[in-house]
Amino acid sequence: MNVDELELKALDVRRGVLDMIYHSKAGHIGGTFSSADIIVALYYKLMHTDPTDSGNPNRDRFILSKGHCIEGYLYTLADKGFFDREELKEFSTFGSRLIGHPNRAVPGIEMNTGSLGHGLSCACGMALAAKMDHKDYRVYALMGDGEQDEGSIWEAAMFAASYSLDNLYAILDRNSLQISGPTERVMRLEPLKAKWEAFGFHVMEINGNSMAEIVSAFDSLYKIKGKPKLLLANTVKGKGVSFMENQTEWHHNIPTAEQYIQAVRELDAARGVYQK
Repeated sequence: MNVDELELKALDVRRGVLDMIYHSKAGHIGGTFSSADIIVALYYKLMHTDPTDSGNPNRDRFILSKGHCIEGYLYTLADKGFFDREELKEFSTFGSRLIGHPNRAVPGIEMNTGSLGHGLSCACGMALAAKMDHKDYRVYALMGDGEQDEGSIWEAAMFAASYSLDNLYAILDRNSLQISGPTERVMRLEPLKAKWEAFGFHVMEINGNSMAEIVSAFDSLYKIKGKPKLLLANTVKGKGVSFMENQTEWHHNIPTAEQYIQAVRELDAARGVYQK
């Protein structure tokens, strides 16, 4: 897909996620919307994956370390053909395998996540395994910025640099809000770029809601050898719906009927779908 097609696909993902969360009355919409562009760029442009051969040992790996933002991931996997899209209607219903965090019972999901701070460590292990097995697959780990409060993140960062895991691509969804408020009030993180660089990463900072910047950044990062990479993606929580953007409460709010209608109208207008 080109950038215009990727942008439209990201809007489609947000629209699908809105339905999933509204009808199930469960989910984390704010961080899912902020990271939608990143997941779309990975799955529709950058990663080597095949739903008909999901166990291929040479496939690229993706770890959603911020596991509570599962909805966009599930929608993307279904849209790519890893499982039937009709199953999305069962999200967070009793007995469904489509629960509120990544679950390896779902085709295409590499590991169960949800306990924050674990995803990067596991991604490091996968990246080291590729080195040891002389394979050239890449490993991507998407983290939240509230997740940076976890000490295990920084242990994994030291490990990645120590073993020169240049096939590891950490991505930080920097929407500056976590469940209990602004990250800089809850636990000051800045200067994040300097911290990750001090831990031995090559860091590139971008607008994480700009598809063109995401694609261009990875083109540059793929050329960096000898050290792990971090994409510091500045994003907007609730991106795409005016009343959700940059609002802490939309970490896990569920839209009312009126809010759902407004959100549908805004997303459909952005997609070029006009309602009467």
